[in-house]
Amino acid sequence: MGKFTLRSKLQSCGACGYGNLYSQGYGTNTAALSTALFNNGATCGACYQMKCNHHSDPQWCLPGTVTVTATNLCPPNSALPNDNGGWCNPPLQHFDMAQPAFQQIAIYRSGIVPIIFRRVPCMRKGGVRFTINGHSYFNLVLITNVGGAGDVEAVSIKGSNTGWQPMSRNWGQNWQSNSYLNGQSLSFQVTISDGRTITSYNVAPANWQFSQTFEGHQF
Repeated sequence: MGKFTLRSKLQSCGACGYGNLYSQGYGTNTAALSTALFNNGATCGACYQMKCNHHSDPQWCLPGTVTVTATNLCPPNSALPNDNGGWCNPPLQHFDMAQPAFQQIAIYRSGIVPIIFRRVPCMRKGGVRFTINGHSYFNLVLITNVGGAGDVEAVSIKGSNTGWQPMSRNWGQNWQSNSYLNGQSLSFQVTISDGRTITSYNVAPANWQFSQTFEGHQF
């Protein structure tokens, strides 16, 4: 069990690094997670099904459920008590939700309500997407649109002239490689938190450019 609040607007980038949530396909069914759930960005992309706990708050709850994707961090506020403004302080499990998602299970004016939630598989259209940023010797790859468990646990990259090389999490779902991979076609292996791995060969052609996005296989 936990609680959730209403977020008045969508953040443009966020602690997961997704940027525009509409263009990335996440829409408005999104939430920022408290520190206890965010796990230093490892939970980015995970999906949660939640419903308002009618037994605890019958005045403000609506029937039904909503499934949201974790796309940001709800930062703690140590200046405020946990039960009065510091909703995202550790060790609280809290979701700060976009308004359209919030209004599917609670009345807008409530502001904060108790919920029952669980992890569920993410349903995505199309393949896993790889957006290549950075520069030579610093390849920063944003991984989005991940189905299944949704949250990425490990990534490896392979150039057409190299073997497989593990990438490290830079922040959120941005993964980095310090190898020189310019002019090589790129392949990726992605492992999600349930242990499954997919391999997408030659996702990016040899003439790829920074800031381009390429689509691989899906879980």
